[in-house]
Amino acid sequence: MSKNRRKFLPEERLSILQECEREGQAITCRKYSISPSLIQKWKAKYEAKGVEGLKRSYHRVDPDKRAMEEEIERLKKIIVKQALELEFKSELLKHASIDPSKKKKL
Repeated sequence: MSKNRRKFLPEERLSILQECEREGQAITCRKYSISPSLIQKWKAKYEAKGVEGLKRSYHRVDPDKRAMEEEIERLKKIIVKQALELEFKSELLKHASIDPSKKKKL
């Protein structure tokens, strides 16, 4: 048997909490098929932060946005690697400049 999670909007959560106050927690829990501990969690969040506390606490990231961010990071690493290589090569060229008077005779 698959278990589907129901998602309650903050307004629905608030109305359920208000219904608990009016009709009692046991009746409301049976009516909506939710556990009393869930009601207690919602109530604690509501008392702490108000309606904002009843909103979902996680932020979902769009997969396309995440893929773009990963691509940007990959390209930044490539640019940094190339910049370091260029700097290293230019330093080598500065130090390896050949003085015509110090050329070896063949």
